[in-house]
Amino acid sequence: MGLLRQKIKQRLEKYLELDVNGIRNKILNVFISLKKATVEKIYSILSKEYDVSQNVVASMIGYIHSKLGILRAHKESYKTPIEYSLNENYSDLVQSALKKSTVIAVNDYH
Repeated sequence: MGLLRQKIKQRLEKYLELDVNGIRNKILNVFISLKKATVEKIYSILSKEYDVSQNVVASMIGYIHSKLGILRAHKESYKTPIEYSLNENYSDLVQSALKKSTVIAVNDYH
């Protein structure tokens, strides 16, 4: 595994380790299932299960994009919202980190 992928994997696992209410896990699962989404779309999905504001969702997506480096951002024009997508080079890392965090969370309850 390359050095960059190893660093991203470590950051991602640490990010999910600190997920106390499952919202981080949910955001990453949304990106895996939808492939592309705007902040508004993810907010509409998350607000059904969690008490979050659109600013909180935007912050979390911005953090995932800038600090974890696993998202791509695309803006069609200055009038359209930014569309985020999971970088396909890291989708396997995200899926394995999500599986690992789920196993850890289940083991914490036993």
